[in-house]
Amino acid sequence: MNSHKKTTNRILLIVLVALIISYSLAPFLWQVLTSIKPEKEVISIPPTYLPTKVSFENYKKVFMEKPFGWWIFNSVLVAMGATLLALAAGAPAAYALARLRLRGTGVILKLILVGALFPQIVYLLPLFEMVSALGLMNNPLALIIPYAALNVPFVVWILYSFFRQVPGDLEDAALVDGFSRTGILVKIILPVSAPALATTAILVFIFAWNEFLFAFAFMSRKLAYTVPVGIATLSGGSPYVIPWGQIAAAIVITTMPVVIIILALQRRIVQGLTAGSVKG
Repeated sequence: MNSHKKTTNRILLIVLVALIISYSLAPFLWQVLTSIKPEKEVISIPPTYLPTKVSFENYKKVFMEKPFGWWIFNSVLVAMGATLLALAAGAPAAYALARLRLRGTGVILKLILVGALFPQIVYLLPLFEMVSALGLMNNPLALIIPYAALNVPFVVWILYSFFRQVPGDLEDAALVDGFSRTGILVKIILPVSAPALATTAILVFIFAWNEFLFAFAFMSRKLAYTVPVGIATLSGGSPYVIPWGQIAAAIVITTMPVVIIILALQRRIVQGLTAGSVKG
């Protein structure tokens, strides 16, 4: 009886998980199907769920009619730059707070958290004035620096929790061998903290890859657009035509790399997210 109950519960769990996954993937799958439909089927009423004929014309138009390659390059440059800068600033700060026994560590962490609670729109006007004054409009630095700054609190909190779990004996042995604190961080702490670094890097990268508000405000030249802004500005042959097929193709193209990265590093992401949840 118990084995029958366990089997039933297992089947119900599998069905529930399958339903949740299907519900979560449904919007993306719809975009995939829309991207491979001929134009007539995309706008047909009633809509067709499966394409009667697979067509990759939308993908060709995205690259042939728009500077989509440049938009992808800009997004990669901005996302990677922001990720590296956020890690470079956040990792030493997290290490100092976690291992150097500074006074007021709790207060500092709370202030960092409070700074991360403000919505992005609060920073838009002052950042716009600063970017304009520095002559950085349509410059990747106008996005890299704010993206990194907005994500430093997140980086500090994730790495702070992980660094606290690193055995202190490793640092003591390194200090005896003549390592400086910087050397300990670079050669010992960071390699040991690879799961947390992978988690923070991926999440910061996704934030910078998907961000729209600042990119729309600071990038006015078409060749300077990032992918979200470029997709938002896609238009058809006239102002009254919306190229849904091309928009769907662009969404699929820009989503797949992120999905592949997450699937490839999912174990490290889980390890990094659970770091610090249990005291050692």
